[in-house]
Amino acid sequence: MNVDERFLELITREAGARPDQVLQTVHLFDEGATIPFIARYRKDVTGNLDERQIALIYDRNRYFNELIDRRSSILNTIREQEKLTTELESQIMECSDKTTLEDLYLPFKPKRRTKATVARERGLQQLADIMASQPESGEDPLVVAERYLDTEKGVDTGEDALIGAGHIIAETISEDAEVRGRLRALLVKKGKIVSTKTIESSTKFDMYHEFSEAVATIPSHRMLAIRRGAAEGVLTYRIQYDSDDIAVESIRRKYIAENPSQWRPHMEHTIKDSFDRLLQPSIENEVRSDLKIRSDEDAIRVFEENLENLLLSPPAGPIRVLGIDPGFRTGCKVVVVDETGKYLEYATIFPTAPRSDTEGAAKKLSILMDTYKVNAICIGNGTASRETEAFVRDFLSTRDDDVFSIVVDESGASVYSASEIAREEHPDLDVTIRGALSIARRLQDPLAELVKIDPKSLGIGQYQHDVDQKLLKASLQRTVESCVNRVGVELNTASWSLLRYTSGLSERVAKNIVEYRNKNGMFSARSELLKVKGLGTKTYQLCAGFLRIRSGKNPLDNSGVHPESYEVVEQITGTTGVTIEELIGNQELIDGINFQIFRNEDKGIGDLTLQDIRTELLRPGRDPRSEFVAPSYRDDVREINDLEIGMRLQGRVTNVTRFGAFVDIGVHQDGLVHVSELDHKFTKDPTTVVKVGDIIDVEVISVDTDRRRIGLSRKRCVELPKRPKRQRRRKQRRPQKSFNDQIKKLIEHFEDPHKNTR
Repeated sequence: MNVDERFLELITREAGARPDQVLQTVHLFDEGATIPFIARYRKDVTGNLDERQIALIYDRNRYFNELIDRRSSILNTIREQEKLTTELESQIMECSDKTTLEDLYLPFKPKRRTKATVARERGLQQLADIMASQPESGEDPLVVAERYLDTEKGVDTGEDALIGAGHIIAETISEDAEVRGRLRALLVKKGKIVSTKTIESSTKFDMYHEFSEAVATIPSHRMLAIRRGAAEGVLTYRIQYDSDDIAVESIRRKYIAENPSQWRPHMEHTIKDSFDRLLQPSIENEVRSDLKIRSDEDAIRVFEENLENLLLSPPAGPIRVLGIDPGFRTGCKVVVVDETGKYLEYATIFPTAPRSDTEGAAKKLSILMDTYKVNAICIGNGTASRETEAFVRDFLSTRDDDVFSIVVDESGASVYSASEIAREEHPDLDVTIRGALSIARRLQDPLAELVKIDPKSLGIGQYQHDVDQKLLKASLQRTVESCVNRVGVELNTASWSLLRYTSGLSERVAKNIVEYRNKNGMFSARSELLKVKGLGTKTYQLCAGFLRIRSGKNPLDNSGVHPESYEVVEQITGTTGVTIEELIGNQELIDGINFQIFRNEDKGIGDLTLQDIRTELLRPGRDPRSEFVAPSYRDDVREINDLEIGMRLQGRVTNVTRFGAFVDIGVHQDGLVHVSELDHKFTKDPTTVVKVGDIIDVEVISVDTDRRRIGLSRKRCVELPKRPKRQRRRKQRRPQKSFNDQIKKLIEHFEDPHKNTR
């Protein structure tokens, strides 16, 4: 991935970096480094670029390399046609985006048979050249055209000849890169999207039945909604110029000669034909495509942010959990897992209707809790969730255990239970048991459990099935990798489905690690990874720093210090006279160390690396996720019918979109906090106010039981920030002069007009 000098400046500007930082980052990619590895362990090389900047450098450099390859192919094709001029070659070489490059190539691109092709075959190219030059000659164009009659080729009249010549010019205009660029910019800047209904009945797209909005400002969620409506056959939409006359005039300025000519009417007609028949449909399709890309990328960004916040949800930690997948007729599936998430036992209870066997359910739960010393009970938020939660709460009130209960989002649990991963992990368990197992584990560690599920099944995106699926998959993959490596992975307990997201590890190598662990027992040192089949020195370099060993031989193996820096830590420890174990976490000792003396630029140990080492020595393997907090639901609100306008509740944010946030308030139906109800001040991007997993207070502002829609407000539960009082500045009055003083000055002025008096 070499960086073309022509594009280095563009990448530098977009990434907010220096040229040397971009070049160093690309060099690391050439060596096989991953984004998490570069961001975490090559800060001194890149000048502390963050993951976002590094990813942008990777993407943009790849884009420009593809452009260079395409440019080379285009130049070769035009050169073979013997049509490559110095000016055209210069334009192609200076091009920095694929759209403009394709515009320049369009006149030379092999194309299907067109009206212009037929006209050229009929020998009308010379007439087209005369028409385009618009001579001032007084000769009638029809008379000139009659010189090109050829009945054998289908040119029977002068009008036929003029029409054919017009087709040639119309195609030439439509392939003019300058004209296309001008019209495209005009449509993007001043065009509008107009949607209309195709059916008379009411649908969820009613607001788009007679809808119009500017191309430049339409938000992604509305564009995606219109596209979905069109895909479902409910809507049709066009992208139109605010005025076609303005677009046509922009072509006229280039192709209509200033001198008076009898050819002008024919050129005017040809320009209009080129615009209506060729340019407008083509440019509209291009802008449609650009809008799709724009809305897709925005929707994917929202999905990425939601996924990141969900994966980094606070974990309850290594505790024993009893997970319940609630249900009515088939009962509640109960699973107990130990501190590592290992399956212990399963049962089915029927505390809800139609059986309502609360006594039998309580007896079974008591046996399970006493047998396995359970620390927490978590309940899925699906069908019968609130009824099961009420039963569990009543049950716990009869016991003295220090056990808490919580409702967790079970989105994707059913997908996991039937997945290949679930079958590999628990081939002997029923699908329903695996679902309850997933619910229990996601309380302990949401990240470790949710990575087993396709992110699209987690219910956190907007119009996720309408966007570019290839781009969505790649973006979500990168997000999962970022989260996993930010938190770190416990090498001796992680499943292969979690290990595969560790920097440098493939699915095959991740499975080999688990196979080696099962065969040889727990890893005692990171260096033991080199014994795993398929894991060489390069892969070890990329993954080792992100893998943790809690009870290993070397305490640094349970930290974020990379093995390549162990030698430096040993040097640091040697100056203190204590062991590494004694140094770790000792604030006083660490504060007394002069880390600067251990700089070694030859080995890549600079200030930023030393700073990270110091941080890890103070708090090794610190989990970046926040502290676990459970939402509190009201006992008197269990169904949507229990809601009343003005009621204040607490809930958990389950999804954030560009138009607002969805909140689970415990009634089996998420409520929507519209973007206008999120904050007292104007909010363009909801993710700046709330994120997935947040516990927030809301007020009910609307309830539609028929359509099961709940409107909520957050800002009504948040105090309006007090504005600081403005200090009024008193005007300092000039001291009033006495009447006698003023008279005295006036007399002096008349006696000596040149005296400087005021």
